[in-house]
Amino acid sequence: MLALLGNIIWFVFGGFFLGIGWWVFGILMYVFIITIPWAKACFVIGQFCFLPFGKEVISRKKLTGGGDIGTGALGLIGNIVWVIFAGIWLCIGHAIFGILCFCTIIGIPFGIQHFKIAGACFAPIGMQVVDKKVAKEAKK
Repeated sequence: MLALLGNIIWFVFGGFFLGIGWWVFGILMYVFIITIPWAKACFVIGQFCFLPFGKEVISRKKLTGGGDIGTGALGLIGNIVWVIFAGIWLCIGHAIFGILCFCTIIGIPFGIQHFKIAGACFAPIGMQVVDKKVAKEAKK
């Protein structure tokens, strides 16, 4: 119930615009054919930005038990390129907003979500957004 309430508040006060922003950049990356792997990553982070409470980002390799193109060597190379050109800056931005949210007691849960999104921004290729229960089972 608290996750639902947190998601509603998050969605109304910025989550909607944050997720739409990620999806717009994802669409733009699909226009430039060479950036398609990063476009998929934008949609993963955008989905996470819409409703982050009760969700977690985990590796598809842990989730499915098998590898794919995004969880192998090409995914690693893609994440390195992502970090250099976008990930580090997005991570810093979400970390700053997370710190600002921690300035008030009411903002602490939202600050935690910004830190979760910052982690997802750092290496999104080969990741999937799932419920916390599913993530807990996949980590076993």
